[in-house]
Amino acid sequence: MTYSSAVEYLYGLQKHGIKLGLHNIQALLARLDQPQRRYRAIHIAGTNGKGSTSAMTASILQAAHYRTGLYTSPHLIDFRERIRVDGQLIPEHCVTELVERIRLLAASDIPLTFFEFTSAMAFQYFADCHVDVAVLEVGMGGRFDATNVVDPVSTAITTISLDHEEYLGHTIERIAFEKAGIVKPGIPVVLGRVAPAAIRLIDEIAGQQNAPTYRLGREFTVTKKSAMVFDYEGITTRYENVISPLQGTHQIDNAACALAVVEVAEAAKTPVAPEAVREGLASTRWEGRLEVVDRNPMIMVDGAHNPAAASVLAEFVAEYRTSHPASRVALILGMMRDKAHRPFFTILQPYIDELIVTQADIPRAVPASQLSAELSDLIPSIRPVSTPGDALLLARRLMTPADLICVTGSLMLVGDIKAFLRGCTPSPVRG
Repeated sequence: MTYSSAVEYLYGLQKHGIKLGLHNIQALLARLDQPQRRYRAIHIAGTNGKGSTSAMTASILQAAHYRTGLYTSPHLIDFRERIRVDGQLIPEHCVTELVERIRLLAASDIPLTFFEFTSAMAFQYFADCHVDVAVLEVGMGGRFDATNVVDPVSTAITTISLDHEEYLGHTIERIAFEKAGIVKPGIPVVLGRVAPAAIRLIDEIAGQQNAPTYRLGREFTVTKKSAMVFDYEGITTRYENVISPLQGTHQIDNAACALAVVEVAEAAKTPVAPEAVREGLASTRWEGRLEVVDRNPMIMVDGAHNPAAASVLAEFVAEYRTSHPASRVALILGMMRDKAHRPFFTILQPYIDELIVTQADIPRAVPASQLSAELSDLIPSIRPVSTPGDALLLARRLMTPADLICVTGSLMLVGDIKAFLRGCTPSPVRG
């Protein structure tokens, strides 16, 4: 099996769709001799912010000289982005070897979904690399997510808002219940800015599990001093003038959650020196979140795909327009079929001058013509373009070097745009 055929095999698993549940992953991990139990784990859930928080946490632990695994999803361009050790992508030959090994072990009696298979790959790779700690981002929800087979030293729920409602429920309380499924007996839970209704439910579940909770704004707080600088008053420590490495004031909340996660993990013999906290946080790199990928004109990509994330992006664009009053803004929008298209766009509409709609190269993407028709009554002019690369070329023709081009609506679209700029083709497996 070659690397390309291994990735093609994984792509084929997407035909099984999304099946929430732990039976298959538990059966497979038993055959692998429970690799997820050979290192400490930190488990991070949330509607938005969980990827950024996971990346910051892993970077801090790596700066503290722990051999650190990081498992996230989806990837933007290369499948190997999902599984990293000390910031390095899993090598191609390891992907191939793990696909062959796990495929044989699963045989015909464990029908794995794509995410179950890749989660098992991550667990096994981290064990093979003898990591000290693995930071695991929940794929969807929490309770029945394939990552929810670990015994973590700390957990976190960054935010809760409506998303993936087909699978998780149509109310904040129901989604909170699913995400609170990562709560384990006696294991500390870090909570970001979560709505009161969700807080009450999570507190109840944590109380039943005797799991202490540490909430942003209660046990730990941040004082924002600028867009990327803040003071942190923690559970046991305090840091002044901490630099958040990622664009957007919301990333300060994510950084605070990462600091709190590291604090509570110290009780599990994972101490981190203050200089490692600052170094690790400042050196975090996380693509596709308010990321500037080109200039003249500025091209910014952001993987926002639900109304809560659109509000964060709108805040950034509004601030940009205030500080650049002569600039115009073009929005390149592409979304998945199951997302709230109109509510998402309505939040961004007041801040844009040009709307170009397109579609990522993935079956789940809503066609540009359909998205254009859905939004046609909300804005006088929409320019549908069938491919992301052509959408970017059009935006560049329409805008001047002083303007802003913002690409959003899906991490898959962000990946396509970044691949176009690099002159490469994204991996087909991105769900």
